Amino acid sequence: MSHYNTLIFEKSTPGQIGYSLPKLDVPEVDLSNLGELRQDLDLPEVSENEIMRHYLNLSLLNHSVDTGFYPLGSCTMKYNPKINEDIAKMPSLAYLHPKQPLETIQGSLELMYGLQEQLKIIAGMDAFTLQPAAGAQGELTGLMIIKAFHEKNGDVHKNEIIVPDSAHGTNPATVAMVGYNLIEIKSQADGGVDLEALKAAVNENTAGLMLTNPSTLGLFEQQIEEIARIIHDVGGQLYYDGANMNAIMGKARPGDMGFDVMHYNVHKTFSTPHGGGGPGGGPVGVKAHLAEFLPVPVVDKSDDGYFFNYDRPHSIGKVKAYYGNYGILVRAYTYIKSLGGPGLELASDMAVLNANYMMKRLKKTYALPFDQVCKHEFVLSGIKDHPEISTLDIAKRMLDFGVHPPTIYFPLIVHGAIMVEPTETESKATLDQFADIMEQIAREGIEDPETLKQAPHTTKVGRVDEVYAAKALILKYGDMTDDQIRRD
Repeated sequence: MSHYNTLIFEKSTPGQIGYSLPKLDVPEVDLSNLGELRQDLDLPEVSENEIMRHYLNLSLLNHSVDTGFYPLGSCTMKYNPKINEDIAKMPSLAYLHPKQPLETIQGSLELMYGLQEQLKIIAGMDAFTLQPAAGAQGELTGLMIIKAFHEKNGDVHKNEIIVPDSAHGTNPATVAMVGYNLIEIKSQADGGVDLEALKAAVNENTAGLMLTNPSTLGLFEQQIEEIARIIHDVGGQLYYDGANMNAIMGKARPGDMGFDVMHYNVHKTFSTPHGGGGPGGGPVGVKAHLAEFLPVPVVDKSDDGYFFNYDRPHSIGKVKAYYGNYGILVRAYTYIKSLGGPGLELASDMAVLNANYMMKRLKKTYALPFDQVCKHEFVLSGIKDHPEISTLDIAKRMLDFGVHPPTIYFPLIVHGAIMVEPTETESKATLDQFADIMEQIAREGIEDPETLKQAPHTTKVGRVDEVYAAKALILKYGDMTDDQIRRD
């Protein structure tokens, strides 16, 4: 059996030990009754070198921004500068305890306060919270703030949030979680918000509009000021989904467009790690009229130094334990301070340039539903003049070339969507190599479609029966049946 495919349980040998515990420095407790529990768990017994080899080999099966190109549209898998990691793991920052006395963490509070101030400047907002653990929780926090604002004003009848059909999938889910009713409006033929549809949708019950600008199609809303006016005229609030801020840093600010509340995705905009179930960050900014509703505490300062301000009677309360994912915030702060204002603007310039260069090349062989200048990403629609070639087949074939596929089948309003975001951190050589691969796949799809339909050919695991896998979940070692083994 391949070393890659051997489970850690199958490497277990009784008596092998892969760890050495430090000397006990707390009172000893009798845990003899837990022996049966350990036996039931059937924990593997392996040596240290076997543990290292096992997990290193598992890591080699994964694709990451450190191992190859990762043009995942909408999710912005950009390179994470290692200086961010160096700063975040400094002992004076990494080993803090959230219960430490304020006088012992003034430097860290200054960092958090400084990050709030920088985020305000970049976005054109008046106040920020660093608490939300991710962009989705940032959305939740933002709509909770909007709801608290309307309730304080006695507008409890405002229970509708408008969302374009090109929105991120989290937007409708957030609307439901906050208890609002979702009103979806269709996009125009050019991908922008249909103003007439928006005017028809607003009424006295409109609590707000959630909008991403640039949109998930990678297009900037040309009529954003008119959109803001329509919402504000009925007493609604405009929410900015900050997923695509990396396209406009230093060029345009949501606060100047008319948005009242927003969140950042720090992994997309400020190069912090993304995915894998680890910690994230989704700071939320508001205009002055919403500041009193921000979660507590907010990092503040006085003549005596920096402190956590809990004196906010109209706050929506906490949305995250303690003060946010501090290590992620340190990384975002480092990125901003490393680049400065001109550097952030240049990052946006390069993200837009790379996307338009890539789009110009690929539209020769792939259908481009919105043939106009894009921002940081663009959406294709399968191989040009050959809609019978599946987008899934194209994506699976990319794996044979060591490239992670772009986002596929999203946005939902584009048939067979292939959503490409090259990011600002990739070289022209990488972009050309990816375009060459895409063009070769297009030729194969026309001349030898079976090559695509059977892909991937070179990966450790071939194409998975996704429907079967979803219906026949294997959640514990030892539960696999002979029939499942044969299918694999």
